[in-house]
Amino acid sequence: MKTVLIDIGNSSHCKAALSDGNRIVSVNRVIRSGLPEEVERLAGPGSIADVICVSSVATPDRDLEAWLRSHCLRYIQVDAFTPMPLRLEYGTPETLGADRIAAAMGAHALFPGRDCLIFDFGTALTVDFVGGSGVFRGGNISPGMSMRFQAVHEHTGRLPLVSPADPRRQAGQNTSEAISNGVVLGIMFEVESYINRNPGSTVIFTGGDALFFAKKLKTPIFVVYNLVFTGLSKIAQFNV
Repeated sequence: MKTVLIDIGNSSHCKAALSDGNRIVSVNRVIRSGLPEEVERLAGPGSIADVICVSSVATPDRDLEAWLRSHCLRYIQVDAFTPMPLRLEYGTPETLGADRIAAAMGAHALFPGRDCLIFDFGTALTVDFVGGSGVFRGGNISPGMSMRFQAVHEHTGRLPLVSPADPRRQAGQNTSEAISNGVVLGIMFEVESYINRNPGSTVIFTGGDALFFAKKLKTPIFVVYNLVFTGLSKIAQFNV
């Protein structure tokens, strides 16, 4: 089964990949306007996909959705009401992001029977809890690393916009170092607190800044860049 997986986030770019049901191949990041060309490339010349499975947290694009529907035999737009082998315990399921759902499904598929703690280091830092019995227990959202740096700069009169650096000491010795330490160490302390409060959980890092923080923590961590795609692939299989 030729399945095209699409992950549309908050930026002008998105990611697309191809799955044969067992593995994920040809993962590419493309400008959202170039997504149709990428789907055609993944499906193959002159053919359409068996399934297109989409996770999107962007404003709905009805023209793009119509095009995708016309280029597959089965179209799946993931939301909290999509059938899947994961039970969602969330008070407002209609507000739950498809990326968080897919990541939770991916964690459950990779580590069945184990409690999982998922950290997604993207535009926002999301922390989600998945029970070993296949239950999404909810999670939390805070600003991601880039958002924190931008907020410090944009919401003050004189503090500069700085780039993240490895903390050399706990107390910064200049303003740039103080800001970098404040953001990077703040996220590290936040993450470590969650891990310490959930002993025995399998810890999974995903997202663009995952490796940056994984290198700084001593806790055993699984870095899974294609966690959302893994979940989308399992959801597609379940529905087909």
